[in-house]
Amino acid sequence: MTFVQPLKIGDFLCPSNLVLAPMAGITDTPFRILCLKGGAGLVCAEMVSASALKYDNAKSVKMLKVAKEEHPISMQVFGGDAQSIALACKRAQEQGADIIDINAGCPVKKVNKAGAGCVLMKTPEKIAEILQAAVKSVKIPVTLKTRVSLNRQENLAPLLTKIAQDNGAAAITLHARAAVDIHNGEPNIKFLESACQVAKIPVIANGGVLNAQDAKAMFEAGAQAVMIGRGAIGNPFIFKEIAQTLNGAQFTPVGNTRRAEIFLALVEENVKFYGEKVGISRSKKTVGYWLSGFNNAAAVREKFVRCENLADAKEILSLVIKEKQ
Repeated sequence: MTFVQPLKIGDFLCPSNLVLAPMAGITDTPFRILCLKGGAGLVCAEMVSASALKYDNAKSVKMLKVAKEEHPISMQVFGGDAQSIALACKRAQEQGADIIDINAGCPVKKVNKAGAGCVLMKTPEKIAEILQAAVKSVKIPVTLKTRVSLNRQENLAPLLTKIAQDNGAAAITLHARAAVDIHNGEPNIKFLESACQVAKIPVIANGGVLNAQDAKAMFEAGAQAVMIGRGAIGNPFIFKEIAQTLNGAQFTPVGNTRRAEIFLALVEENVKFYGEKVGISRSKKTVGYWLSGFNNAAAVREKFVRCENLADAKEILSLVIKEKQ
């Protein structure tokens, strides 16, 4: 059985069904481009507030920008108001998004207080209203990202899948954990499977995918695609690793020295994209993932999070690169 293959979402064809998950503060332009080079068939941008876009918030407007090197790309928006969502979808389409994703699964309190994210799972009719407005507002495919349940007991996955497909969504991404679990614990494969059984649109499975075996379990449950989040931080080659492993080819792991070189290149891209202060600050968020498994990783990480400029970052990482790992 061929697990990894092209994925069709509405009229849009992605070259692979391995997808980079949207992650706040992580999946920006430099990282998205890196993951496309690492084999991702679709990259999802960090979520943007529909309400903020409505009021022309400069930071949120900038988050919609799409570089020519980062296609195919899905732009994720969140909000609890259908009208604002429709406006956000239009603006994302204008900026070059290939697909628009509606977030109805984020468990962050700040998002939930705004009537968005996983709180929408409590009112499926609201999700239907938002999807209808989003689909009518654009010509590109619209998808829904949500979770299989709010708690560990009640399986909402089949209902939410039906809501999505009945209201125009071209695909649904299901994080196979309950909202109360956030990013902890094992994904609920049975809940995921129950959604796949009723789905008439592609189900993209998400949650805890760190290797080829994790992805295989989701494909075997009936998912047509797999979305990878934290497993790609510090390891943007995970997409090629999963594809080659599941399709019977040999994957040669990327060595630590090469990983350090790639991270340094990413730091430089961050500085180029954001400016030195913000670029270095954003790089500090993920340095621990990139240095995992290195000699003296904790000490090097501590030095890196204290650095204030690109010159210091280069010096710290150059020493790591020169070491035999």
